[in-house]
Amino acid sequence: MQAATQSETAISHPGARNRTEVFAVHGADPEILAYAMAKYSRSALSMRESLAEISAQRAEQFLNTFYFQYGHRSIADLAHIAFAVERLSLLAAIVLVDEQRWDGQERSTRYQNFMKSGWYLPDFEGHAAEADLYTRTVDGLFETYERTSAAVHDLLKRRIPRPDAMKPEAFERTLRARAFDVARYLLPLATNTSLGQIVNARTLETQVSRLLSHPMAEVRDLGAKLRDAATGPAWSVNAGKAAALVEKLAAREPELAAEAETLLTREVRTAPTLVKYAQPSEYLMRTRTEVEQAAGEAMAGVPIARAPRVDLVERTETLEVELAATLIYWGCDHAYRDVRDVVAGLPEARVNEIIELGLRHRGPYDEALRAFHAGAALRFDILMDIGGFRDMHRHRRCVQIKQGFTARHGYETPGSGDLPGGIDILEEAGVLDEYRSAIEGAHGASTELCASQAPEAALSALYLLPLATRVRCLFKMDFAEAQYISELRSAPAGHFSYRRVAWEMYRALERQHPALARHVRVTDFTEPIDLLKR
Repeated sequence: MQAATQSETAISHPGARNRTEVFAVHGADPEILAYAMAKYSRSALSMRESLAEISAQRAEQFLNTFYFQYGHRSIADLAHIAFAVERLSLLAAIVLVDEQRWDGQERSTRYQNFMKSGWYLPDFEGHAAEADLYTRTVDGLFETYERTSAAVHDLLKRRIPRPDAMKPEAFERTLRARAFDVARYLLPLATNTSLGQIVNARTLETQVSRLLSHPMAEVRDLGAKLRDAATGPAWSVNAGKAAALVEKLAAREPELAAEAETLLTREVRTAPTLVKYAQPSEYLMRTRTEVEQAAGEAMAGVPIARAPRVDLVERTETLEVELAATLIYWGCDHAYRDVRDVVAGLPEARVNEIIELGLRHRGPYDEALRAFHAGAALRFDILMDIGGFRDMHRHRRCVQIKQGFTARHGYETPGSGDLPGGIDILEEAGVLDEYRSAIEGAHGASTELCASQAPEAALSALYLLPLATRVRCLFKMDFAEAQYISELRSAPAGHFSYRRVAWEMYRALERQHPALARHVRVTDFTEPIDLLKR
């Protein structure tokens, strides 16, 4: 008989198990599923066997021991929870989604008319003058938004012929979206939006803690509502149908109906254990206050220069100076290049003191602040309109250090809106003066509220800032991410605001690293595009 080969011998061996099995799991509550997955590290049971024996009570006991007592936070990475967050302000939405581990979608200001959205009204605690100024300013911005949308839409219809191959409905929809691209600059941060997010329980716990630590009441309330939604009964999409089925069964088979009711209409709590202890972060709150004070001292007397829209800040400083400079940048309104140069001139002991500020109040389970994600090869300091920033904000593979919202950097005015021939789209539409008046009026009202003695007035003033307002953010990344952003965001289908930023990122990269820039498939922002392609 011919001898068996080595592979045949291995396959026929009684101990061999070569049949890989893969199956999707549906219907398990997020925390129970997380427990079952975590058991792979401690048990030889299969997923089916683990889920069959686990109850909600056992899952809670396990998580209380291994998650809270032993600090095994990776277990919470396995519990994913979907949330609908509706009727929150644009300002609160920006704060909410500022997580590096986050998945979700928000209402688009490019494709939807926000006239029906409503807006957030802070509690002015009886200060009628401040409340009236706030309301008049928001109303004025929305009125100008509506007139600008209509005027730009009419202009586009006059300027752009409809191709025979394009249906009238698609043509109209595309032009309206182009009009919203321009009008969205007028939307205040008070504007309501809605979003959906899917996050794991560890990210949710961090997110809730961060929101509860925020100085703004709406954001703190949002953090509490997220925690309540995770620990309380979840909304079931099939609840109505399940109840109707149980009712039908009850008329025929009462015993079967009772069993079905237990299974189909049971109360589900998506994360009753993993986020129940989420509280405001003393580390974040105390550090933010001390860093802002240190930034004020370090940058005192340094003017806020009108920096370029995109500045690729070359690496000349030590890692220690970068860490200290990033912390100071977080606490001020200055450009990173200016901050870096100031910090680089400080004595080494003072640089180390600033770094210490960022870690002094860190608790046993706190992750270090985002400012400590240092050492990236490329640092783009970007100053752009808030509307465009919200699109750039989605790039989570890079480290983002956003400064606070302020009117100090001025605002952007949409130029051609992608119309060819160097046309000023607002002037051509007859609304340029009204646009400027509305934006400057909102900035003036925001400044006036900041000077008010009414409680919360200074914070409420931020809601009046329109999306045209410039915001500064430092984006730290590797070459692959710079390549990705430049290629994706410069594409013709994008909004002209971030297309210009992506193009300028590429140009800055080209100046400093010309050999690498050859590998970026960027779209030239200066070349005309087809406005009917989205």
